[in-house]
Amino acid sequence: MKFYSTNDPAHRADLPEALFRGLPADNGLYMPERLDPLPAAFFAELPDLSFQEIAYRISAHLLGDDVPAEDLKALVYDAVNFPAPVVKLDDQRYVLELFHGPSLAFKDFGARFMSRLMGHFNRGNERQLVILVATSGDTGGAVAAGFYQTPGIEVVILYPKGKVSLLQEKQLTTLGHNIHALEVDGTFDDCQAIVKKAFLDEQLRSDIRLSSANSINISRLIPQAFYYFEAYKQLGATGDPVVFCVPSGNFGNLTAGLLAQRMGLPVHHFLAATNRNDVVPAYLQTGVYQPRPSVATLSNAMDVGAPSNFARMLNLYGHLNGKDPHAPATHAAMQSLITGYAYDDAATEAAGREVEERFGYVIDPHGAVGYLALTEWQKEHPATRGVILETAHPSKFKPDVERILGHSIEVPERLAELEHREKVAIPLGTDYEPVRDWLRERFV
Repeated sequence: MKFYSTNDPAHRADLPEALFRGLPADNGLYMPERLDPLPAAFFAELPDLSFQEIAYRISAHLLGDDVPAEDLKALVYDAVNFPAPVVKLDDQRYVLELFHGPSLAFKDFGARFMSRLMGHFNRGNERQLVILVATSGDTGGAVAAGFYQTPGIEVVILYPKGKVSLLQEKQLTTLGHNIHALEVDGTFDDCQAIVKKAFLDEQLRSDIRLSSANSINISRLIPQAFYYFEAYKQLGATGDPVVFCVPSGNFGNLTAGLLAQRMGLPVHHFLAATNRNDVVPAYLQTGVYQPRPSVATLSNAMDVGAPSNFARMLNLYGHLNGKDPHAPATHAAMQSLITGYAYDDAATEAAGREVEERFGYVIDPHGAVGYLALTEWQKEHPATRGVILETAHPSKFKPDVERILGHSIEVPERLAELEHREKVAIPLGTDYEPVRDWLRERFV
């Protein structure tokens, strides 16, 4: 499989280059050159396939012979070794729980798959690999867990000071060993901008072997398509059309759903649910894309004002050169399949209480935003089965969830044990140069 840049469809890279480079030199994003539908036999067998086998077959379909079949199967089965259960709220609403991995967030799927794929291609390479990643909350913990003590790989995580939950912060600042945390006195967008500058710094890249673990890296995105097929399998093909409601910040999760649909998954519609950082819902409504500084909310993983994966979404709907102006046809095509919604913190809190009162289910603030969007959409489209992606365990936002619900909630042991560990992080501002200098001092 070859991968092209969203800023230049003529640019091509093989899997190892796209994997390790992360970002093309033209500041685009890599996309697979083919998104052929999976064979009919796959969908006929889908009800009887394990989650791991589904993940392997999708990987083989996308990556072809880039990884020997036995090696690919082994790394996929090792990466996807935890479930993604669908929980029924009522006949029209379901929750896809994506928090059963090591860091209790959906990003475990991508981080574990990527770490094992990088490990496969990195074998025998004596030059140290440095993973540079920005996080708005859950990415950092998942990447830290996924790459922890991986030989030959160091991980540097940039996160916004005071804008992630206590337990999220502990997940990425307490492991040590090959995991390093940089605490940026700014927003997620500032962290992301620093990471992008590093990847476009050819001098730095000649001195340090850099790669990314954000969803700007195509290998993080591919495995996020796995659980859309797994959810559809659990619901069954018989019944009302299936709608996926995706709480979205950087929009990698939604983009993965669009990839799944291109591979033949019969998704009726997607809902892009977010908080006050509503640049994509605003685009879907008006056709005008206006990135802006992010604002802090209860659902902090969605506090993104300039979502990177929006470029991939545009590309899927005909915007083949990201340097060209947005075309009305692209907006119309995207709008026909995706509806955007945005809610403030007050509505999010009310939704969290409603979900527990009506269904006895404790939902996190991101899932609560998804519940609001699905409920609103189904008022006009009742004959559908809606699946809310519950992207993180509610205990990762324990103080807010307990305040909202008025009672304590259970914290899984692997998260609770982090609470009293000592935080280790390097404080930095929002300028690129100090980060560059720290990277040089540490890794050159």
